[in-house]
Amino acid sequence: MPGYIGCLYTLKFPDAPDTIRTLTYQEIKKKAPEDQFRDILGIKPADKARQAFANNTRAFSEQLPYYHIKVGYNLGILIFYESGLSSPDAVTCLSIISYFISGLLLFYILKIIFPEKYILAVILTIAIMLLPPITYMSRVATPDMFIMQFLLIFIIGLLKKWKSWVMFLVLFAITFTRPDYIPFTLSYLAVAAGYDYVKNKKINLSIVIQASILFILYFVIMKISAYPGWKHLFYDTFIHRREFISGTPPDFSLNEYLSIIYQKIIYFKKVTLTSVALVGLTFYFSKDSWIRTLAIFVLVNIYIKFLFFPHSSGLRFFFGYILLLIILFLYALSNKYNGFKLRKIA
Repeated sequence: MPGYIGCLYTLKFPDAPDTIRTLTYQEIKKKAPEDQFRDILGIKPADKARQAFANNTRAFSEQLPYYHIKVGYNLGILIFYESGLSSPDAVTCLSIISYFISGLLLFYILKIIFPEKYILAVILTIAIMLLPPITYMSRVATPDMFIMQFLLIFIIGLLKKWKSWVMFLVLFAITFTRPDYIPFTLSYLAVAAGYDYVKNKKINLSIVIQASILFILYFVIMKISAYPGWKHLFYDTFIHRREFISGTPPDFSLNEYLSIIYQKIIYFKKVTLTSVALVGLTFYFSKDSWIRTLAIFVLVNIYIKFLFFPHSSGLRFFFGYILLLIILFLYALSNKYNGFKLRKIA
């Protein structure tokens, strides 16, 4: 939470870094329970990096580019803040409201998949939205719940067969909200281009233009946000959390990286088993080459994300993709059994 609130106050006080840091922790203190606030301050459990962020303006300011890049998410926080909420409440309410909007979008998707089966759609919506990873995401100050809305809109576009440029607008919104989803958005365009080429035997130039625009958007956000880069993020997250990004360089070898990947993938079993099972079931129930291609596309993106950010214990980092696989599986199942409609007896 301090990072996103710091980004909010940067917009309000761009030339007052001390004010930004002081206000950030003052506002959190008003809202957070004592034990959570002590954790944020790095007091209990003891965390020297968090202590530095709370007490040193330079250390705090150097962390903000990690959060600045989530442009769409920060814009959402700003809208809630400007509506009269305190900064901590703006962050919290954004996740809560995103949770309910995601529930409505999921219900709409299930009504597409199971036409005329309102009760089934309601039961599945409630069951999925009460899954622990989703309810957890609705309570924490991260963009994971916020981005899920756009992923669900993306899958609606696929099911409804929206036109290419309408789908591009969804991909643009996803990248604008979370630039770290650029592998997802670009790989989808690559898959769509490849599938289109196999069918029509020609390159779709509009997809090339769309990919170029997303590339430009990504690099503009990185530049404006002064993002230190993936290597810094990986080092601070999985090797050593530095008090000052400008201090110790984030040096690590390929062997160190592979060792971390190996250690983390051992604890990645839950995600692996779930995602592979869903892809397998999708293949079993559907012979549609496009649906099968989409299932593989989502599965590959789970592992692309893991290779860049191997947070094996954080299911929330991957659950948006898992939800897409659940929807594709349900779509394949529904098509297999004609939407579970009763057939007339001859």
